[in-house]
Amino acid sequence: MKHTNLTTRIVIAMIAGIVTGAFLQLIMPNGSDLVIPLYLFDFSVRGFFVDGVFEVIGQIFVASLRMLVVPLVFVSLICGTCSLKDTSKLGRIGGKAIGLYLMTTAIAISFAMSLALFVSPGEGVNMASETTFASKEAPSLAQVLINMFPSNPFASFAQGNMLQVIIFALLFGIAIALSGQAGERVAKIFTDMNEVIMRLVAILMNIAPYGVFCLLAGLFTDVSLKTFGNLLVYFLVVFFALLVHGLVTYPVILKVLTGLNPLVFLKKMRNTIVFAFSTSSSNATIPVTLETATKKMGVKNSIASFTVPLGATINMDGTAIMQGVATVFIAQVFNVDLSITDFLMVILTATLASIGTAGVPGVGLIMLAMVLEQVGLPVEGIGLIIGVDRLLDMTRTAVNVTGDTMVTLIVGKTEGEFEKDIYLDDKAGTQIEEIDFHHLKEQ
Repeated sequence: MKHTNLTTRIVIAMIAGIVTGAFLQLIMPNGSDLVIPLYLFDFSVRGFFVDGVFEVIGQIFVASLRMLVVPLVFVSLICGTCSLKDTSKLGRIGGKAIGLYLMTTAIAISFAMSLALFVSPGEGVNMASETTFASKEAPSLAQVLINMFPSNPFASFAQGNMLQVIIFALLFGIAIALSGQAGERVAKIFTDMNEVIMRLVAILMNIAPYGVFCLLAGLFTDVSLKTFGNLLVYFLVVFFALLVHGLVTYPVILKVLTGLNPLVFLKKMRNTIVFAFSTSSSNATIPVTLETATKKMGVKNSIASFTVPLGATINMDGTAIMQGVATVFIAQVFNVDLSITDFLMVILTATLASIGTAGVPGVGLIMLAMVLEQVGLPVEGIGLIIGVDRLLDMTRTAVNVTGDTMVTLIVGKTEGEFEKDIYLDDKAGTQIEEIDFHHLKEQ
């Protein structure tokens, strides 16, 4: 296992968990127990494995996901807003970039949830079992907006109220950016904290195979294998939504707001998309994205050096698509009816949470845990999708970096920091072809 990558390990754990659960279901049909009489005591297979080992390890893994939500969002979001150091960019350019990133994220998750509701990937699978997962009474939209602003941020941290944490982090990050040398010293502390938290995420994702195995082994002890068909439908719905967003939504927005030929844009994005696909990390792709935006697209570096890193931090359209489809899928699998207010809450939460989603592999699942908790859905449902999620993560990253470049192009064009001749030149930036992608990936 030490010599296999994380995706392979999670897929192996997923298959092994399902097979183990199916075997236990075979020897213990209809939720029965298998008791083996020993010399001193009777050994309960269900009590030891399903209710014991699998339950303990699986719940520890779920608790670990929840543990990282507040610090990850808070620190990552502050680091993102601290990138707005030039006060002149906090206005027009920053407003354009952030507005476009949030708009595309809202479009992405709205389309994803609509598609999931139409296809119903989790229809017919009822995993509610003994526990009833019912959403609490939803507050009015006006009350939701009021409750976004914390009266006591420390209470928000303790209670896991993520909307309040996000708002406080945004305000705190902007204050740091506007505080001169004192702000720079504080920003460096949060940058170091972000590195530590990213290492903690890496540790968690490396133990994920064991958590996935136990979660799925426990689930499939009592669940029919017909869930496989629903999981395949979920995968196809997310993949289709990602393709539509990357190949249709972005080009349409680009054409409407700039009048530029979107086919030229997609053609020049090929190498960046391939690299993003291979790394599954928007942050790792920043050097290539910057080169593409400036050398191939013709955007001035003064714009691209600001919007691309910002996009790698706050533009997570691919993750939002996954969260939208996964929320509907898990709600249907656990037979939970979500209200219109719940759906609006998911859209609002996921859109704002995308700001605090770091551009590294695996973090989207932690953000999904937050979204699920906001509408009262079981976080354990993540175990159903985590195996195929690693396969979808590569496509999500490719969509994200495409959105980063598209927004950079729009901002550059509307600000007059753009050279159309370079954009229309097929040979512009051909030197990028010689970039040592392997070396960049190692960095």
